[in-house]
This record gives sequence, structure tokens and C-alpha cells, in this order.
Amino acid sequence: MKLAVKDLQGNNAGELELTMPLIENRKGTQAVHDVVVAYRANQRRGTACTKTMGEVAGTGKKPWRQKGTGRARAGSFQSPLWRGGGVVFGPKPRDFGLRVSRATKTLALRKALSERLRAGDVLVVEELKLPSPKTREFAAILAALQLHGSTLVVHAGLDQNLRLASRNVAGVELVGSESLNTYQVLRYDKLLFTRAALAQVEARVK
Repeated sequence: MKLAVKDLQGNNAGELELTMPLIENRKGTQAVHDVVVAYRANQRRGTACTKTMGEVAGTGKKPWRQKGTGRARAGSFQSPLWRGGGVVFGPKPRDFGLRVSRATKTLALRKALSERLRAGDVLVVEELKLPSPKTREFAAILAALQLHGSTLVVHAGLDQNLRLASRNVAGVELVGSESLNTYQVLRYDKLLFTRAALAQVEARVK
């Protein structure tokens, strides 16, 4: 598969031949599901906590005598039936983390990239460097490339000017090619790669 390579003004600057074979049919669909579920589960902090009847502060005194008051019998101020009482089967701190194999992650990333490439949602630029960390300059590049929706910018290496210029643009995320994951590939409307970044991602999924 060949992709057009553009410069920062939106003009054609050549072609790029992909070495990664695209995945056909439904192969890899389950891997994508498993990886995305695991990724989102691993983002959960798992810090929600409620107090049981035994943990709520209070006295052990019986609220009123068992018989003769005309009221329902009660044995504790910490009863779950009462306001301020304990919580029955409430959440406790826990680890929601899930693990998937490296092979599954690789297959899922390759499948997700294949679908986005087939849909025409991937743009490639020769390089993406800014002379200064100005958001206005970065926004002008996006406009020239006609990237108006949410965009994932995949860059090779660390560029401080690019990081500073892109962080204030709504709907745009900058990620290194070495840390690109399946969830990010699927989340955004468009994917913008530099030529070097796409080569590094291809090497990861072979």
C-alpha cells in the first residue's frame, strides 16, 4: 500500500511504500477488544471506598428498648437502614488491572492501523518541526493539512517545541511512536504521522 507524503503546507512531497501487510477480514478483532478493555481497566484507580456497619463511627448502645415503645425494634445506630449507617456491599479499594500478552498487543495494534489506513484516516508528513513553541504555528499546520477534528500526532523522538505548541490545542494529542497504543489509534478522527514515526511503528508490529 502506498501513502502520499505531504509537507507542512499541505503539498505533495512524494510517496511512501508501506512494508506492513494489512490485516484482512476479521482476524485480530478479538485482540483489539481485549487490548482496549485491558487498557481502560488499567486506567481505573480503584480507590472508591465505603464503610461497612462495623467501620462506621458510633456507640454500641441500643437506640431504645426492644418492646413497649411502639416503634420498630433497633439494635444499632450503625444500621445500613439508617442515615449515616454502614453501606451493604459497597465498593472497596481494589485493583482492576488486566494483562494481555505482548503478541496480542502487537496483533491489536496492527489490526487497528490496518483499519485506519484502509479508511483513509492516516496522513503522513515528511517531518514536523517548529522553530518556536507557538500554538499559532502548530494550528496553522493542522489547517494546511485540513485536520479539523480530533487528531493524534505521532512523532519520532522528543521535540520540546512541538510538545509545548500542541498541548493547548483542543482535541489534539501528541504521542511518541514508541508508546503508541491501540486505544489511541482508535480514539481520534485522524492520525498524523511523520515519516520516521510511521517507520518505527511498522517495525513494532512486524
